[in-house]
Amino acid sequence: MSVGVSALGRTNLHSVDPDVEVNGQYYRNILLSRDLLPDIKQHSDYFTFQQDGALAHRARETVELLNVETADFFPPNLWPPNSPDLNPVDYKILGLLQERVYKTSIKDVAELRCRIAEEWDKLDQHIIDKAVAEWQKRL
Repeated sequence: MSVGVSALGRTNLHSVDPDVEVNGQYYRNILLSRDLLPDIKQHSDYFTFQQDGALAHRARETVELLNVETADFFPPNLWPPNSPDLNPVDYKILGLLQERVYKTSIKDVAELRCRIAEEWDKLDQHIIDKAVAEWQKRL
């Protein structure tokens, strides 16, 4: 799952089909170029794009794409070695979604995807605003 959050709103939830292998090309062409970046740009032309150290995220072609497509992108050589405490989705929102999604048992992947989407849609912007406000202190 990929999402974007900000004080200006949030993106749609973008997911990968279970049978798809996420490699650099898929990440760039589908998750970034087709889905996530256009969705983010609907909220603002200026944003800080942050991701983790997955191989597809660090690939030279991905870094080149993000340097062109985003106004503020930190290249991998400036990333902390382990930075989940610097990403609002990781340090606040994901945990809250997991609590809500897993309140009761889930029978299959389809139900899991449905629950995640439902909880994402119900997530109050106030929670996102608080998570984003914590970012500067965490830095």
